[in-house]
This record gives sequence, structure tokens and C-alpha cells, in this order.
Amino acid sequence: MRTNELKKGARVMLANGWEADIMDNMKGNTRMAKVYGYECEIGSVYSHDIVAYKGADGAWRNDIEYTPAQLQCKETVKAFGF
Repeated sequence: MRTNELKKGARVMLANGWEADIMDNMKGNTRMAKVYGYECEIGSVYSHDIVAYKGADGAWRNDIEYTPAQLQCKETVKAFGF
């Protein structure tokens, strides 16, 4: 599944191991998400940081695909050392 296909309310796993709920139906390099980390907060996350999503059966799926623009964004962010 492409990150652009994730709908509002989808539970996702981020690259750092935190879970998040998608809060928008937008497409692109960033998505608005409610992140459950040290504290619960809402903000933008990079689409390339989404590594898995919870399927309808409640199991984690890691068949995430990224667009070429998202992969380019990942390389750009990596070049800055983040």
C-alpha cells in the first residue's frame, strides 16, 4: 500500500517505533498524524517515516510503498543528517 492511500484514522507505525493515527486524507511528503510517543501530540510526519500500518484484521502490515518524490525527500533529509 502506498502512503498516499492511507486514510484518516489509519493506525501506522513510524520508523522510530512509535504508533500514530493518520489525521488527514492528504497526499505528499508529509501527513498530519496524532503520534503516541513520549507524549501524545498532533503534527506533521514525513511519509517516508511510515513503515507499517494496521490492517482491517488488526495485524500489522509492512508492505508500504513510497512515491519517487517521497524517496527523494528521504534522501534530502538524510543528507542533512536527520
